[in-house]
Amino acid sequence: MALYYLKPSFEYQDPAWRTHVWKKGRGESKGKKPRRKFNFKQIARAVKFTSKLFGRALSKRIKATVLYATETGKSEQYAKQLCELLGHAFNAQIYCMSDYDISSIEHEALLIVVASTFGNGDPPENGELFSQDLYAMRVQESGEHGLQDSSMGVTSSKSFMKASSRQDFMKLPLQQVKKIDRWDSLRGSTSDTFTDETFGPLSNVRFAVFALGSSAYPNFCAFGQYVDNILGELGGERLLKIAYGDEMCGQEQSFRKWAPEVFKLACETFCLDPDQSLSDASLALQNESLTVNTVRLVPSVSKVSLDSALSKYHNKKVHCCKIKAQPHNLTKLSEGAKTTMLLEICAPGLEYEPGDHVGIFPANRSPLVEGLLGRLVGVENPDEVLQLQLLKEKQTSNGIFKCWEPHDKIPADTLRNLLARFFDLTTPPSRQLLTLLAGFCDDNADKERLELLVTDSSAYEDWRHWRLPHLLDVLEEFPSCRPPASLVLAHLTPLQPRFYSISSSPRRVSDEIHLTVAIVKYRSEDGQGDERFGVCSNYLASLRSNDELFMFVRSALGFHLPTDRSCPVVLIGPGTGIAPFRSFWQEIQVLREVDTTMALPKVWLFFGCRNRDVDLYAEEKAQLLQDQILDRVFLALSRESDIPKTYVQDLIEQEFDSLYNLIVLQRGHVYVCGDVTMAEHVYQTIRKCIAGKEQKSEAEVETFLLTLRDENRYHEDIFGITLRTAEIHTKSRATARIRMASQP
Repeated sequence: MALYYLKPSFEYQDPAWRTHVWKKGRGESKGKKPRRKFNFKQIARAVKFTSKLFGRALSKRIKATVLYATETGKSEQYAKQLCELLGHAFNAQIYCMSDYDISSIEHEALLIVVASTFGNGDPPENGELFSQDLYAMRVQESGEHGLQDSSMGVTSSKSFMKASSRQDFMKLPLQQVKKIDRWDSLRGSTSDTFTDETFGPLSNVRFAVFALGSSAYPNFCAFGQYVDNILGELGGERLLKIAYGDEMCGQEQSFRKWAPEVFKLACETFCLDPDQSLSDASLALQNESLTVNTVRLVPSVSKVSLDSALSKYHNKKVHCCKIKAQPHNLTKLSEGAKTTMLLEICAPGLEYEPGDHVGIFPANRSPLVEGLLGRLVGVENPDEVLQLQLLKEKQTSNGIFKCWEPHDKIPADTLRNLLARFFDLTTPPSRQLLTLLAGFCDDNADKERLELLVTDSSAYEDWRHWRLPHLLDVLEEFPSCRPPASLVLAHLTPLQPRFYSISSSPRRVSDEIHLTVAIVKYRSEDGQGDERFGVCSNYLASLRSNDELFMFVRSALGFHLPTDRSCPVVLIGPGTGIAPFRSFWQEIQVLREVDTTMALPKVWLFFGCRNRDVDLYAEEKAQLLQDQILDRVFLALSRESDIPKTYVQDLIEQEFDSLYNLIVLQRGHVYVCGDVTMAEHVYQTIRKCIAGKEQKSEAEVETFLLTLRDENRYHEDIFGITLRTAEIHTKSRATARIRMASQP
């Protein structure tokens, strides 16, 4: 075949960078590829340039803000996981509500809220200001639109929370994760305060809320509901209906189901391709970044004092105090059978008011700590000062490199002290921790059983609530499991402070704080299993004179005596619910001693216990009646053999004609302190009695009681753990499981 070249023509040449031979390398063999050398300055410029490009790309992403409010750290943990997940497609940022600038909320594109509820419907301490700011926005928006609705008669954010939570939302499925139908009203809440045509200040904000709480309380997840309602009423657009995480059953399961769903819907809403991002994000949610290669314990020469370490660990100002004397038995039972004690603490310099709380930092029981020291591996000397370090990636002008850094909160200390003072060892391990433990089982049977608990949520919940296992129980149940101490410490949650109502007045006992403490003991497996010990109450019972105690004061502004000393006071507190009332009557005693002409309030006390052997402060109350500090004292006995079973709510109903005069006509104050079940029974009894007395509808009575709260005349100090801990948990969990089963 002939080959012809036509001229002139365009010729295609090989790329110059493939064929060119540098002068310097012309004498070298053609088979050797030329190598270009870069100096440090050139590399640094390249890294800086690519970093700038990455920063620009990230800034062009849609901003997603994650807000959390927490009392124990669980909401913060979930919020951080969610922020990491959203970071796969958004410019995700995370803030504690107390650090968030409320003026920025109108400019958010995507707002995700993870909020826990503290006690019976209150926001956590770091969420209070945010709740007030939201409520102020709601009031302002309602005023601008000239709208009035029944809930606007409630003038405080906390009362509005309880008003909202009293709705019949308890019938909703627990893990409700439902995409809003396009034909449904996306904007606004379920109330009629704002119509779909009303565009509020948050009309450009898309939001979703994950609410954490315990169904042991009537106002379950009230703060999360409150935030969800107000964001909707201010014009925000829901990505999902509010989702609930119940501490009593399936909380972690609820979050892991909700998080990928909210991520997927957020991507769809902002026209992002969710497929690959969702795959990466879901993998990130399941994978654990802490491994044996990224966590270590190393010797340390520095060690701070325990009060300083606790202050940094819990972000509180912790004080070191001393026990004045051995705890006093407050019952007529033998010393070995005592269930309630009075603890006197020397606390010079600590300021408080009657009704305030103290947060006590307990220590785990010695047998539990010693047992764990024998099961964890990797530390030869448990009394050597060690520092927990994490391997972290850092991005600098020289590129990304890894380095070991001390944990930002866990202090340098001995392994023995760390286990005793800083970590929660008694709460049943989470499924995430069980996943870790399964990886260190030498026996396949142990590993398979642990993996079953991880993958089968029903099996896990049954095991968790039947056995009530602490960490040592788990390691003994699965004997081949020998995890490294460093990795276990990195996964454990903080040992939280326990709160107690103060039982003394600073004007009566200066530089002292008295506590009334119920010693909590119960058995697992429906009373037939191993004995369980309340962490803090048994720790306090073990203290002796001059022993150190670490604590802080938390003000309870909503549980102080009236500023008008002439207002009648009704005190309702069975069991250790009497604790703050002792501080009240000591305060009134001092006022009487200082000025005998001062008009003092009428004080009625309703107290309940099982029998007369456990009638707390019986002699003290008798003397107060004689001195006319207390006007009336009512005693309800629920287990006395010779009289019918009676509770405080029964006595309230019997005496309500006189109580009505004190509360309604004389504008008295009602104080309720005790476990959550009792508090709800008292509330419903008062509600029923007022309805019968005034012939009012349920809505009118509810409005009246909310008005009492607004006027700061109905006060509650409620706790969830009592001597009936196992019984209450069993009932609450049964309710939670029924609600979960009702999920469509």
